[in-house]
Amino acid sequence: MRWEDLRGGSNIQFRGGGGGGGVPIIGGGLGVVAIAVIAMFFGVDPRVVLQGAQQLPQQTQAVDPAQAEALQQTPEWRFADRINQSTEEVWTALFAQSGARYEPPTLNVFEGQVGTACGSGVAAMGPFYCPGDRSMYLDFSFFRELSSRFGAPGDFAQAYVIAHEVGHHVQNLTGANQEADRLGARGASSGSVRLELQADCYAGVWAFHANQRFQAERGVPLLEPGDVEEGLTAANAIGDDTLQREAQGRVAPDSFTHGSSAQRVRWFRVGLQSGDPARCDTFNARQL
Repeated sequence: MRWEDLRGGSNIQFRGGGGGGGVPIIGGGLGVVAIAVIAMFFGVDPRVVLQGAQQLPQQTQAVDPAQAEALQQTPEWRFADRINQSTEEVWTALFAQSGARYEPPTLNVFEGQVGTACGSGVAAMGPFYCPGDRSMYLDFSFFRELSSRFGAPGDFAQAYVIAHEVGHHVQNLTGANQEADRLGARGASSGSVRLELQADCYAGVWAFHANQRFQAERGVPLLEPGDVEEGLTAANAIGDDTLQREAQGRVAPDSFTHGSSAQRVRWFRVGLQSGDPARCDTFNARQL
């Protein structure tokens, strides 16, 4: 992936770190295995996973300017900045086509633990989006975890992670979050799954248009051979069935929150091949 040639932006900041005391027990009534499984899901909806975390102390430390400056010189920071800026450019153009204005989210980089409008977030949860402050949160250690633990290495796999979280922001702007809430209020267990699969599809939409825009500007594609396979491998690696099987040796479909590996791959591919956000309507899809 030719990400070094993407433009950088300014909508990224370092939020410091804190605690270091591991994963807080949140949500109440969850067994140790269930907590471990939730912690492995990236794209966790903080309205679910951080429920009850408001009562936890916000342990984010004051930002050390020297630490922030050092982090901003790393390849991880440059990568996250450029991918985030690319998503902003793509979604700004797509919203404008429908006569709407896109308001980009802020990407907050942290280490260990961070305070958010949705409660306390920890690195073990993976990247997440908080609707309360319209911000994404990312600890770079997840990129290493994605490669070493989940067997999904590569820069495009990491870009897929960021684009998925941006997809949650798009949903917040378009009202899909409210649709998921309505399904949940009626007792439908698929609301969260449909929300996550749509975010996967939106990640594919971003990749489609980012690749086209780069090709038009630079004369070469943004995506290189093997990149698509990296993204599909990542989508497959973090399916509910795969994670549950790894954590507890069995699969419980009724407890799915993000969709199976096959579903995540399918919807990511729908966005990647079509580039059409309208094709990402998982809420009206008969089959996920």
